[in-house]
Amino acid sequence: MSPELISIIVLVAVFALATTRSVNMGALSFAAAFGVGELVADLDADGIFAGFPGDLFVVLVGVTYLFALARANGTTEWLVHAAVRLVGGRVALIPWVMFAITGVLTAIGAVSPAAVAIVAPIALSFAARYDISPLLMGAMVVHGAQGGGFSPISIYGSIVNGIVEREKLPGNEITLFLASLVVNLVIAAVVFVVCGGLKLPRHAATVPRSAGPGAAAAESAPADGNGQAAAGSPVEESATGLTPDRVATLLALVALVVAVLVFDLDAGLAAITLAALLSLFWPKDGKKAANEISWPTVLLICGVLTYVGVLQEMGTIDYAGRAVSDIGVPLLAALLLCYIGALISAFASSVGIMGALIPLAVPFLAKGDIGAVGMVAALSVSATVVDVSPFSTNGALVLAAAPDVDRDRFFRQLMVYGGVVVATVPAVAWLAMVVPGLG
Repeated sequence: MSPELISIIVLVAVFALATTRSVNMGALSFAAAFGVGELVADLDADGIFAGFPGDLFVVLVGVTYLFALARANGTTEWLVHAAVRLVGGRVALIPWVMFAITGVLTAIGAVSPAAVAIVAPIALSFAARYDISPLLMGAMVVHGAQGGGFSPISIYGSIVNGIVEREKLPGNEITLFLASLVVNLVIAAVVFVVCGGLKLPRHAATVPRSAGPGAAAAESAPADGNGQAAAGSPVEESATGLTPDRVATLLALVALVVAVLVFDLDAGLAAITLAALLSLFWPKDGKKAANEISWPTVLLICGVLTYVGVLQEMGTIDYAGRAVSDIGVPLLAALLLCYIGALISAFASSVGIMGALIPLAVPFLAKGDIGAVGMVAALSVSATVVDVSPFSTNGALVLAAAPDVDRDRFFRQLMVYGGVVVATVPAVAWLAMVVPGLG
C-alpha cells in the first residue's frame, strides 16, 4: 500500500473516531500527523510542524480575544442596536447587510478571512441577540466574502487571473467574478429560506428573547408601540449608550479595519495587539475576555490543518490530482478536479489548491476539449465556496466568533452544511460552466 493511500485512510479514521467517540478531532489529528509523518512519510518534527497554521492560530486567538472584550464591555450590544436602527428595525435585512458588507470588503481588496474576521463577530453577536440561526448568519457572512472574492481587483481574482495568464490560457475576469457572485448569492438565498430567514421580523424589531447584557431588564422596560424599549429609557441608555471603554473598543475595531485593509497588516496580530492595549486600561474586562477564547476550537482547527500539512508535504494531494488528470475522458476529469478542489479546500488553503489544480488542468484544456474560461471559473468556485467548512479559515472564524451557542452542536451544523456544499456545488458549477464549454 502506497504512503499516500495510507495517509488518506488515516484521515478517514480520524473523522470516524472523532464522530463516534466524541474526542476532539484536533487532538486526534495531531496524533495522526505524528504517526503518519514519522512512520510513513519519514518526516522529522520540523517537517510535521511545518504544516502547523501559526497564522490561523493567531487570527483565531486574536480576533476572538478582541471581540470577547467587545462583548464584555457591551460594545457589540451597541453595534447590534445601531445595525437595527440603520435598517429601520427590519431584522430580516440584517443577514443581507452582512452579506453585502463582506462582499464589498473582499471585492475592493480585503483577503477573505480578514473580511470575515472583521464582520463575523458582529454578525453572530446580532444573531445571538435576536434569536437568529447562527448557521444562517455565519453562512451569509462567508458567502458574502466569497461572492465578492473574485473581482478583478480582489486578492483571489488577481491570483487566479495571474495563474491563467502564466499558463497562457484564455481568461475572462468578468466571467470569473460574476460566476462566484451568482453562485454565492443563490446559495445565500437558499440558506436564508431553509434556516428561517423568511420568518424573521420585517418591521420594527421586537424585544429579543436571547440573553445579553441588559436583556433581562429590557423585558420589563417601558416599551414603545413596536414592543421596543422606549427611546431614552434608563435601560436603553445603559445597554446601548456610549461609555469610555466602548468608545475605545469602537476605535480599536476601526483601527483593525484600517490595519488590515489599508496597511495590509495581519488581522490576527493586529487584533491581539489592540486587545492587549484595551486590557491594559480595563484589566477586568481583559481577564474575562481571555477566558472566553475558544481554546477547544483552536485545538480542533490547528490539529486538522497540521495533518493536512503533512499530507501536502508527503505529496498526497498531488498524488490525487495526478490520478484524476490522467483520466482519458476530459469532462469526467474536469468534474473530478472540481470535487478534489472542493474537498481539499474544505481543509486547506483555497488559494493554494487553485494554484495547484489549475496547472493540472492545463494538458486537457490545451487540447480544446474543455472551455478554459468555464473550467477555471468552476474550479475557482468549487475551491472557495466550501470555506463554510469549520476546518477552513472562514468557517473556523465563524465557529470561534459565535457567542452563547452550544459549540459542539454548531460545529456539527457547520460540518454537515460544509459537506452538503462539497457534495453539490462542484457538480452544479461543472454543469453550468464546464459542460456548456465557456471560453
